[in-house]
Amino acid sequence: MKNPTHFSRNSRASVTRVQWWWSSLARISSLRWLLPGLALLLLLPIGYWVFHRVESAARMQLADELQTILRTDVAAMEIWFETQKTTVQSLATDPELRAIVDRILDDSKTLADDELAMAASAEEFRDVIQPTLVARRYPGYMLLDMNARLIASERPEAVGQSLEGDYQALVKRVAEKGPTLYRPFASTIPLRVAGGELAAGLPVMFAACDVRNPTGDVVAVLALRIRPEVEFSRILQTAWVGETGETYAFDAKGTLVSKSRFDEELIRVGLLADKPGATSVLNVDLRDPGVDMPAGKQPSERRSAQPLTKMAASAIAGETSFDVNGYRDFRGVDVVGAWTWLPEYEIGLATEISLREAFKPLYILRAIFGGLFGLVTLAMIAAVIFSFAVSHFQRAAQKATLAAKQLGQYQLEEKLGEGGMGVVYKGQHKMLRRATAIKLLHTSRNTEDAIRRFEREVQLTCQLNHPNTIAIFDYGRTPDGIFYYAMEFLDGMDLEQLVTRYGAQPDGRVLSIMKQICGSLAEAHGVGLVHRDIKPANIYLCRRGGICDFIKVLDFGLVKAVDGSRESNITAAGAVTGTPAYMAPESIDEPEHPDPRSDLYAVGAVAYFLLTGAPVFSGRSVVEICMHHAKTIPQPPSLCSKQSISPMLEAVVLNLLAKKPEERVSSASELLELLEKIVPEHPFSAADASAWWKSQQLPAATLEMKTTEIGAEQTIVVK
Repeated sequence: MKNPTHFSRNSRASVTRVQWWWSSLARISSLRWLLPGLALLLLLPIGYWVFHRVESAARMQLADELQTILRTDVAAMEIWFETQKTTVQSLATDPELRAIVDRILDDSKTLADDELAMAASAEEFRDVIQPTLVARRYPGYMLLDMNARLIASERPEAVGQSLEGDYQALVKRVAEKGPTLYRPFASTIPLRVAGGELAAGLPVMFAACDVRNPTGDVVAVLALRIRPEVEFSRILQTAWVGETGETYAFDAKGTLVSKSRFDEELIRVGLLADKPGATSVLNVDLRDPGVDMPAGKQPSERRSAQPLTKMAASAIAGETSFDVNGYRDFRGVDVVGAWTWLPEYEIGLATEISLREAFKPLYILRAIFGGLFGLVTLAMIAAVIFSFAVSHFQRAAQKATLAAKQLGQYQLEEKLGEGGMGVVYKGQHKMLRRATAIKLLHTSRNTEDAIRRFEREVQLTCQLNHPNTIAIFDYGRTPDGIFYYAMEFLDGMDLEQLVTRYGAQPDGRVLSIMKQICGSLAEAHGVGLVHRDIKPANIYLCRRGGICDFIKVLDFGLVKAVDGSRESNITAAGAVTGTPAYMAPESIDEPEHPDPRSDLYAVGAVAYFLLTGAPVFSGRSVVEICMHHAKTIPQPPSLCSKQSISPMLEAVVLNLLAKKPEERVSSASELLELLEKIVPEHPFSAADASAWWKSQQLPAATLEMKTTEIGAEQTIVVK
């Protein structure tokens, strides 16, 4: 009987242990309602940490964006300043004008003021500078002697006055430093306002240069008047972002010298006089009222007793800095901003945006973070999982497509290259058995904007049928979402590779290349399209149909219609596009107005590169290169080349590199006619081209992918 008794005791012990485990599980199960709370307690500190990391990253990103905007504004303003100085200097150094100034100075010693204003020398002076005033939209001018006496002006009644203050400072600065752009100040000479009445105290600024006599002495100062509330302010207004962002300039007293975007609001709160034509330029001081005036609050101190804003005090002290934690601006609104001081021009520059707008996403997130944190977290996890699954299946489908090397009617053979937005394969049409280059858009780039750009490049190129323009065969989208287009397959190299491998080219070969480029551009310009990115890397040298040294013009991704109405607004208005080493001056000054002659300038720069083996201009920065294009006269190619160059070809190249579009050949067709008349120093016949290609051991036909970054835009260049 013992064994059964022992068995029974063990059984009871086993049952007891099982019951204890089930009881424990039941107790835990009864507390399951605590699990969401425990999860929330765990997630709250994580969420708090994440939120503050996001806030910190947002502040760092905002600081970078503000400083980038500021640097861009400074660069744009300096280019504009240099352009103004160059303009007035070209006038002041004109021999004809200097001779007239000498006569005006002689007349000023003998004639009465009213006689001096109407003297023949004054009329001659006005006739000489009038074309520049009209072309560059200068509203007026002054000619001052070295004592700041006004001896010529568009305001004849003011001639003869001895001017003081900023006018004397202007004369002194020009005498000491040469051409300058003098900061805005209040005019003591009555000027006409919009209604035609005369008014003193209007804001003016001047581009000024010294005028020298035949012995080299400074005898007078020529100053071209600029309206700071229009021309100067326009440069800074391009950087206004959002609903509250603005960039403005101020002087050493903390007074605005450019127009604010809040003039109507300044009138409403009493910081600006409520009268017709009122402007913030020279009428608003950058002082901290201590309260938010647009919100209806009134400061306790008079304006003159209020301190400068934090930004103004720092900038006037010569500091370049930023603040993304918030400070009050001259309206008392909390803002974030970046600023700098430009001692050469005695002005400061600041870019600001309201704290509320800058951190609006963070404020919204902070308001709803507590109550919706759990839901948002779950939604984010679900979204990530869903996105991962979709991406995984899509990548798998695309890999299967590429693994099968089948893309619609095309059989893929080998990968030729890859860029930021796409990849290029060599392939064949299944039925035609024709070698084809097939460009695919990355799936990760399948955004609406990227697809629109991709389609635009295809559509614009398909409008062109010239044999020297890259030909598009087909365009489509696979069922698994791969966008692609097929183009002709090229055997050769681009002009950049040509010069890199073989150096400068004989003028006969350059002449042949230029003719073919002109043929392609003549067709594009004829239908109202400007390429805007002609450069060696976008011009392909190949063998085509048994013809050697055949040219293909590539990359019509930056093409723009001359009238602007034939394309969607893909590129931001006023955005500068192109390659700096080959950009025409007008493409830098007025990028929103495409001109076919800008392409001809680039053709001249490409020809210069082929003849000399080096670009027309080089520099340490983009701004420096652009400044060379705007004002530096290029050296003749013959002085930079080891081989002789046809004088006629050299003259054509230098004509294409003229600073003003109207000084260049008027069209690609006219340029082609000129090139046909040139006899090169070193002829390069079809037989020479054939022999050259046979002598080279070139690699198999290749296409190469490059990525060109323009602002926030990436353009794939196939070469």
